[in-house]
Amino acid sequence: MLTRSRSRWGMPCLVLIAMTSVGVSPARGGWKAGVARGKITPVEPMWMAGYGGRDKPAQSTLQDLWVKALALEDAAGHRVVVVTTDLLGLPRSISRNVCGQLESTYGLKRDDVMLTSSHTHCGPVLRGALYDIYPLDDARRARVEAYSTTLERKMVETVRQALERLSPATVSAAQGTAGFAVNRRENRPEGDVPKLRKAGKLRGPTDHAVPVLRVLDPDGALRAVVIGYACHCTTLSFYQWCGDYAGYAQEYIEQRHEGMTALFYAGCGADQNPLPRRTVELAQDYGRQLADAVDAVLARPGETLEPVVRTAFTERELALGKLPDRAALEQKAEKGAAYEKRWAERMLGKLDRGEKRITAYPYPIQAWRLGERQLWIALGGEVVVDYALRLKKELGDAIWVTGYANDVMAYIPSLRVLEEGGYEGDSSMRVYGMPTIWAESVEERVVSGVHAMVAKVKAPSRK
Repeated sequence: MLTRSRSRWGMPCLVLIAMTSVGVSPARGGWKAGVARGKITPVEPMWMAGYGGRDKPAQSTLQDLWVKALALEDAAGHRVVVVTTDLLGLPRSISRNVCGQLESTYGLKRDDVMLTSSHTHCGPVLRGALYDIYPLDDARRARVEAYSTTLERKMVETVRQALERLSPATVSAAQGTAGFAVNRRENRPEGDVPKLRKAGKLRGPTDHAVPVLRVLDPDGALRAVVIGYACHCTTLSFYQWCGDYAGYAQEYIEQRHEGMTALFYAGCGADQNPLPRRTVELAQDYGRQLADAVDAVLARPGETLEPVVRTAFTERELALGKLPDRAALEQKAEKGAAYEKRWAERMLGKLDRGEKRITAYPYPIQAWRLGERQLWIALGGEVVVDYALRLKKELGDAIWVTGYANDVMAYIPSLRVLEEGGYEGDSSMRVYGMPTIWAESVEERVVSGVHAMVAKVKAPSRK
């Protein structure tokens, strides 16, 4: 059992160093921060999201699921909120409802709210998301709808509490590393991974960065950390609610630093897995590795961020490729896997009713600049690691790139992955209920959209 002690960055002699280095005592007109959490573990048996092979609802709870919110206010009174959830991913219907309520009730513009998920595969199915995977009858769908409505209320309430708790704080940024994410497209079978890791022969691109946003009280106590990592939360695949490695990482950090809140978001880990996997012990070990990486960051001064935040948000149309014709749909309906049959039958129903199938999708892209230099990009969907690596090359290694943000509608392959095909570039689109794969313009549309948002949050030049 981990010991619980209030963090003050070490012995008293070290506290003075930390306070001097990161500017713990905020000046008048500095940052304000507020943090809150709410339990979102389902109380009724529900179907679980993430794996098509499950054949029954969840049976019990191993670890509670949470929504957490960190509100920040800069020196000019500009307020922003980042929300993290122990869920597979928030669909557009939920994110739009939540953001609409936050704007009408608390005046938070769409640019100023970042909704994220850990992408745990041990959370519940949400309204309108991945319905073709699961054998959901009317009663099961009604339960999903009821939970989703409750979730929206809980998210809004958690943000309200965070806003009410705004008080002076110091905010700093840093970055660590954790090495357990493995490129799952390039390293098969999974059983070979420990041997390949030991020999230094793992293949394929990865992003092992651990971004850390640190929030301190005026007396130097740790109030909150927001952390990210580019890796699927797929260590576990059983029938118990659990936050997977991300849930354990948050739990361990909070145990080590009593009285604070740890918030986790998933990075561009759509083609990254925690390998090996499938045991609770491994999920706990990966969570411990991530917590250790965060503690290593907390042991040294971060870069204090000036109390100013700039935000931008857009929905950019991403074109889809050629739509399958009736013959192709009928073939899937007859010979496809169970989820493909449900998908094809739904698509055939649209054709029979004369309904138009979509040919593009409004894709969310968000950019925040905290202080003068810290860029934080948030992208919708399951984003492959190529995007984070490219954006860091073009915008600087210190940027943070969040995936699974604001809307999770499908996988977002790079052009390389799209051309290679496979699950992330092709068959996953049917899992998500999309009519076809993305057009070849997908990567350039996303990246150019990021650059446009970054230009909007550019710090003004100093004369």
